Amino acid sequence: MKMSKIVKGFTAIALSSLLLAACGSDDKKDTAKSSDSETSKTAESSTAAEKEAGADLQDGTYKLEEKNEKNGYRATFEMTVKDGKITESKYDNINADGKSKTEDKDYETNMKDKTGVGPAEFIPELNESFVKAQSASGVEVVTGATHSSESFQNYAQQLIQAAQAGDTKTIEIDNGADLKDGTYSLTEKNNSNGYHTTFSIVVKDGKVTESNYDNVNDEGKSKKDDADYNKNMKEKSGTDPETYIPALNEEFVKAMGEDGGSAADVEVVTGATHSTHSFVMYAQQLINAAEKGNTDEIVVDNIVMKK
Repeated sequence: MKMSKIVKGFTAIALSSLLLAACGSDDKKDTAKSSDSETSKTAESSTAAEKEAGADLQDGTYKLEEKNEKNGYRATFEMTVKDGKITESKYDNINADGKSKTEDKDYETNMKDKTGVGPAEFIPELNESFVKAQSASGVEVVTGATHSSESFQNYAQQLIQAAQAGDTKTIEIDNGADLKDGTYSLTEKNNSNGYHTTFSIVVKDGKVTESNYDNVNDEGKSKKDDADYNKNMKEKSGTDPETYIPALNEEFVKAMGEDGGSAADVEVVTGATHSTHSFVMYAQQLINAAEKGNTDEIVVDNIVMKK
């Protein structure tokens, strides 16, 4: 099985190298085009596919904030829903003075030299992509800013879940906190192509010791055991659930065992890029739960569109 490595990266010269460690590279799409705004708004509502399952988004403004700075910045995120549609996305990384990373010229220059893209490009790109896609999983991963893209997807998904419940209370992320021992679980409510995600992790002595991610049908049968599905996917993409599902679980436990490791360090499985990013998005949400010690099951009323 082929893997696509996520590239990992101190002020002026010393700080900039440390700051760049939060971002990686990915081969999913071309380098993000630049934009001069951190806010993305819909111009007009385009014709959308018909929804098959998943609760509607309730109108309102939904917010998420990281508590702790990493390398001088922390994420803030605000999403506006009007007439059931995401009309505005304001994701940013700010410092203690409230200044955006997009205005940090040294950071921009050094990151762009290293990975081909900087905050002035990838932050607006992510906001635009979210409004266009109307989903977290549909957000394009920006080449040169993979870690930031996957963190964005995680937080976007949490805001969507809040909007489905109409819960406008600010979501607080205790990013970087020690993981609390326990079992943390997440389940999708709705099937897509006959399957939905189930995911649990076990934290012991502050480390992720077990990862149980799977796609199951209504009878609880794993996609790994669907011979026809495995055969067809293998022929089309070169991998299958029987291969990539165990690989993702193993990679996650391994990544979290490293000093400073994160879910974003999970390698992208060639032929299962979308599944890998979905895995990372949910893994990060479980890590956020473990940082707070909240063992309540996360139920995702995942939106499924008709084919």
